[in-house]
Order: sequence, then C-alpha cells, then structure tokens
Amino acid sequence: MIQRALGFLMIMATAACQQSTGGLTPLYEGPAAPAGTPEVTQAVDGLIVGHRLMAAGEYELALKAYYRAAGEQGITVDVLSALGSANLKLARLGQAEALLREAIQQDETFVPAWNNLGVTLMEQGNVAEARNVFRTAFGLDRGLSTEIRENLRLAIAKTENTAYDTTQNDNFELVRRGSGSYLLLSTP
Repeated sequence: MIQRALGFLMIMATAACQQSTGGLTPLYEGPAAPAGTPEVTQAVDGLIVGHRLMAAGEYELALKAYYRAAGEQGITVDVLSALGSANLKLARLGQAEALLREAIQQDETFVPAWNNLGVTLMEQGNVAEARNVFRTAFGLDRGLSTEIRENLRLAIAKTENTAYDTTQNDNFELVRRGSGSYLLLSTP
C-alpha cells in the first residue's frame, strides 16, 4: 500500500516537473562555474544526504532527500526506515508507524526499523506494544547496544510500575549507526 502511494507521488512529481510553467527553459544552464571548479557528474546518494540532514536537525529536507533516494533506489528497507525516522522527528506519528511497519514486513531482522517503531509507539502511548518491539530489537541486536537495552529498560519500567514518575524525562533520540541505520537513545 505504501509502495503504491510512494510510486504515485513519484509519478505526480515527475509530471509536475515536465509541465510548462513559464519559468526557466530546460536548456538554461546558469552562469559558468569559476575556473578550476571540478565538474559534478554524479549526485550524492539521497540516503547519505538525508542522514546528514537528520544529524543537522533539518528533518523536512531529510524527508525530501529520502524521497529522492526512493526514486533512485526503489522502496528498500533502508529507505522505508529512513522515511519513518524523518516522519517520527516531524511528529507525524501515524505516517512514521506505517512506514516502519512496512520496513519490518520487508525485512523482519532490520533492527533500526524495530527500534524506531518502538519509539513511535512510546510517543503514541502504546507502552505495552513498544515494550515487545524493543524486546524484539534487543534480541535481534543480541544485546550488543546499550542504547537499545536502555530503551527496553524504560519501556519495562513504564509497564510494570503503575506509579511511574511521569515527570521523568524519557525523550528518545534517533542516532545514525553505520550506513544509514539508526539506534535509539534515551536522553536523561
């Protein structure tokens, strides 16, 4: 379902770009580059650009870069997870949840998607389901990440302790790991 929607958006964007709007013609190249400027013949991967924009706090621009990556690479688990992460940072929780669930359907062993889904569920107040999702992420990660362990601990504390201190700061943060994967960190 999400793949069809993204495909439709890509077709509409392409059609909009091809319409005549009275602006610059396709032959316009702009002013010449200064002497000695290297010629750029290949664009940077949209996922890499998106990850850098996420790190800089530019979530809307990151989302656009991830859509560009989807157009170039297709709707991969990495792209879906990245789109979900950007939507999560933009507080578009329903969209983030749908994208992350789609990523998990594509690859049930993709730890970053499980983690990001757990954060999304915590933000929505679905603590019990988030606990199970974090448990899955922890198992898939084989307990190697202290951040995932901490997120699981917080989710367990919220489900087991009905008098849990709601004033406690339990902000979850996405952090990039490796080539485009994310870990969750709880910031005290």
